[in-house]
Amino acid sequence: MMGPRFPWLLWAYACCWSTGFCGKVVVWPTDASHWINVKVLLEKLVLRGHEVTVLVASSNLLIDYQDTSSPFTFEVLQVPFNQESLDDMMDEFLYFWMSKAPNLSPWEFMWRMKKDQEIFTDMLKQTCHTFVTNTQLIAKLRQANFDVLIADPLTIGGELVAEILEIPFVYTFRFSDGNVVERLCGGLPTPTSYVPASTLGLTDQMSFVERLKNFLFYFYTDLFFLKLWRDEWDGYYSNVLGRPTTLCETMGKAEIWLIRTYWDFEFPRPFLPNFEFVGGLHCQPAKPLPKEMEEFVQSSGKHGIVVFSLGSMVYNLTAEKSNIIARALSQLPQKVLWRYKGKKPETLGSNTRIYDWIPQNDLLGHPLTKAFITHGGTNGIYEAIYHGIPMVGIPMFADQHDNIAHMRAKGAAVELDFSTLTTPDLVDALNTVINNSTYKENALRLSRIHHDQPVKPLDRAVFWVEFVMRHKGAKHLRPAAHHLTWYQYHCLDVLAFLLTCTATALFILVKCCLFCCRCGKRIAKRKKE
Repeated sequence: MMGPRFPWLLWAYACCWSTGFCGKVVVWPTDASHWINVKVLLEKLVLRGHEVTVLVASSNLLIDYQDTSSPFTFEVLQVPFNQESLDDMMDEFLYFWMSKAPNLSPWEFMWRMKKDQEIFTDMLKQTCHTFVTNTQLIAKLRQANFDVLIADPLTIGGELVAEILEIPFVYTFRFSDGNVVERLCGGLPTPTSYVPASTLGLTDQMSFVERLKNFLFYFYTDLFFLKLWRDEWDGYYSNVLGRPTTLCETMGKAEIWLIRTYWDFEFPRPFLPNFEFVGGLHCQPAKPLPKEMEEFVQSSGKHGIVVFSLGSMVYNLTAEKSNIIARALSQLPQKVLWRYKGKKPETLGSNTRIYDWIPQNDLLGHPLTKAFITHGGTNGIYEAIYHGIPMVGIPMFADQHDNIAHMRAKGAAVELDFSTLTTPDLVDALNTVINNSTYKENALRLSRIHHDQPVKPLDRAVFWVEFVMRHKGAKHLRPAAHHLTWYQYHCLDVLAFLLTCTATALFILVKCCLFCCRCGKRIAKRKKE
């Protein structure tokens, strides 16, 4: 088992010797695309000499804990749910959000959101319970003396592990539903007048109706998650830690929040000193393509190529939808490379090739690439920004509508509705982003902004993780908001005091005026008499 890891270890010890600082990192990861992103950060930490241990559920989607060539040490949590049930749940989730969700009423949509959240919460609680009841593993981790824990707030439990091990922790994520975690637990200022709630697909330029929708959505998500946390997590965390606490209070102890975006993507808004941007930390210059793929790309001539991927989660479509897409692609003069594991569409054109996997970053960095058809995942969006490629967005669920809305607002993408997608829609969208030079110019402008940073995103992420390790936290960057109650934070006690003083002063003034009037009347009456 040590053989394949030897080069990693050799390099790590060399870095450790040169820097004079090596630490131990424990990770509570989120699966799927989140793991793809954080894995890059963890590999860089290993290369700098740090030991990385990943706590992983025995049933998961993408984290291969049996890979003997991995530079990480895995501690496997034997969760009660099996791989088959997890895969079935994800298939049902994807089918629903791709096929049925667009036709739901607002009330049906909220009910479904509640149902999905309950299922997800149940799995998270099972994973947490597997850890907290494993006394041998906890003793082993305590004895290892870890310096920091890296977690993703989407997968609740990392902050609890950090409390049990009594070590500082760092969050890395894109955003939470409705920005709830970073607002309510992280203390991040979020004016509803121009900061759009995540998942709504709004921009910072909102009409009155959009601002009303934004305000109500913030209010709804606050109530929804506060009730969910109170019912499911607050008591659980209090019981495990042996003292009264809440999930939000525990989350608020994060030393640094590594946000996987940057100002090439974000709309201007207030942030705090312990929030750091690391968007695109996984991006890198394009490497040469495999020979067969390069030959196909070169055969496109002056027309170039289109790269098409719906991400790591969506690997199959209905026959009707796949044929609609294939028919549209066949009408393009460009060659198309499509990442797709489903059945070959009958309408597939000779200009389109289907692959189980594509080197997406390398294809987007190829000089012949003209456009990128994407579902709007953060990783793919940032690879397109990095290489300056305009996009056709077909968002389906989660953060995808929000991501594409950002790119559309910045003039680098055209958005299509997956549920009503037609062949002419896709053809027109692709011709627009390829032939209208504005989209390419805007994509290149975002790329220049992304590259014009004093420190690369990956180096910045590594710096802040190591900063927390060196200083045993970053308390000096935490705002005082964490020590205030909700009414103190909004100065409601101050307003109440001022209103009371004003009301008292007015009351006294009115009483004095009434007294003076009565006295005046008495004097006038006496004079008449």
